[in-house]
Amino acid sequence: MGTKIIYFVRHGETENNAKGIRQGSEGGLSARGREQALATAKRFPKHKGRPQVIIASPFERTKETAEIIGKELRMKVKYSDLLVERRNPTEIIGHAGTEPEVRQIVDRIDKSYHADDLRISDEENFTDLKARAKKLLAYISRRNAKRIIMVTHGIFLKMVASYILYGDKLTASQYNNLSYYNPVTNASIAICSYKHHWFKKNEWKILVWNDLG
Repeated sequence: MGTKIIYFVRHGETENNAKGIRQGSEGGLSARGREQALATAKRFPKHKGRPQVIIASPFERTKETAEIIGKELRMKVKYSDLLVERRNPTEIIGHAGTEPEVRQIVDRIDKSYHADDLRISDEENFTDLKARAKKLLAYISRRNAKRIIMVTHGIFLKMVASYILYGDKLTASQYNNLSYYNPVTNASIAICSYKHHWFKKNEWKILVWNDLG
């Protein structure tokens, strides 16, 4: 079957990223974000070794980033809800991280050790996000393409990487520790590989992290 290479790309900067505001699905790229996306797009080979498919989160910022990459590579973009960002608690969407109430919630779910099933309100909690990361990896393993670009979001990409490292044993505390020490910059690339084995466990590896060229 050979080895698959997956290029995970975080979307370019948005106006809300620059302001430290928690986002939902809305909000396109800033002018800087579009420049970042184009610079990343130009890094992919157009001939030998070129990606075979681009799959993106349907959120506005990831869709715009993927379309910039697709235009540069002359490829159509496919979309999957498996790649969307973690759903934030409704009460913090559109609010700055510096607001006391927002900071208190973010500290609880992102920066503290807590039980895997902690839930503040209507957000995707750790257990939900872990299950979706597992589904995404299974989805990738079933696809025929050997070189795949996936345009996604920072928090979810960290969960995918954490699941690759720990599998079903991953805990919320381990995830938060990895998330804190491993940033994901706008328009950066993380490269992972997948190899199917008939007689032993399938092999996932993180080859490159947060690369900006």
